[in-house]
Amino acid sequence: MYKKDQLTGFIYSALFAALIAVLGLVSIPIPISPVPITGQSLAIMLAGGILTVRQAGYSVLTFLLLGAVGVPVFAGMTGGIGIIVGPRGGYLIGYLVGAMAIAFLKGKQNKVWRLALANVIGGIIIVYLFGVLWLSYVTGMGLEKAITVGALPYIPGDLFKAFVATIVAVAINKRLPHNRVRP
Repeated sequence: MYKKDQLTGFIYSALFAALIAVLGLVSIPIPISPVPITGQSLAIMLAGGILTVRQAGYSVLTFLLLGAVGVPVFAGMTGGIGIIVGPRGGYLIGYLVGAMAIAFLKGKQNKVWRLALANVIGGIIIVYLFGVLWLSYVTGMGLEKAITVGALPYIPGDLFKAFVATIVAVAINKRLPHNRVRP
């Protein structure tokens, strides 16, 4: 039984790595920032909201490694180590920590309020923390400017994504046998 569960976990991780890449095709550049609006943050919230901590970590790590070696999985069909060390890199690394934090914070029960809070903490606050600090460091802009161009324009959209991810994840978790709460 252990090997079957392990295989299922790897399959879920691979599927979510693919989902993160596919939602990177939804990429809208904005003139005030080097960081585009993407659907990848929605995928990160879904990964954390549906998968275990380990599965979420593997899915994002797989996505990052594919992108680092040049597979065009990052926003706008880009890839390469230059993206990770460039202005967007902090957000990408934040995805890894954020997805794992969401999976950890959601707990074992399928509670809407808890998953919503986990999505905001892991999918927005943690990702922005890594992203804004890295953006400030790489570009040399001050922290206040990095917040203005690297966080503020994205907050309304990311709050909407957190809402959508919460509703979708709760519905999926009710149907996945490994995610059901046992008495």
